[in-house]
Amino acid sequence: MAQGDEDRTGSRGARDDSPGEGARRGNPALTSRAAILAVVVCAIALSLAYPVREYVAQRQQIAELKQQERVARKRVDELTQRKQQLGEESYIKREATRRLHYCEPGVKCYIVLDGGGGDEQRPQRDGTGSKPPWYETLWRSVEAADRSR
Repeated sequence: MAQGDEDRTGSRGARDDSPGEGARRGNPALTSRAAILAVVVCAIALSLAYPVREYVAQRQQIAELKQQERVARKRVDELTQRKQQLGEESYIKREATRRLHYCEPGVKCYIVLDGGGGDEQRPQRDGTGSKPPWYETLWRSVEAADRSR
């Protein structure tokens, strides 16, 4: 039996040293277990990639919708205040007088124009007042052409 054990031991030592089987039993770069593990990890990563991308896109969309909701609520508040303001009789009277030049019965209303009157040249709003409007220049040139005949 000792000789059989030696043969087994000797044969094991011979197998480890042989170039064909020794390279197979060593630490190769990619074993079958590592390949299966890599395939499983890739499958998990691929199966999770789409749902994670959709989750991120939905979170972004939710944030945009919340911003739109805040803007819409602010606009609704402004319109509610405007509606309340338009419901007040004093505001309506004030705006009718200011915009439409309405007057209540028995009240004398005056409209003040630019302060110029008649044929006088009105000063420009920018303060220059030296250049007449284009239509006056055109009319003067027509009159001058008529006189030269």
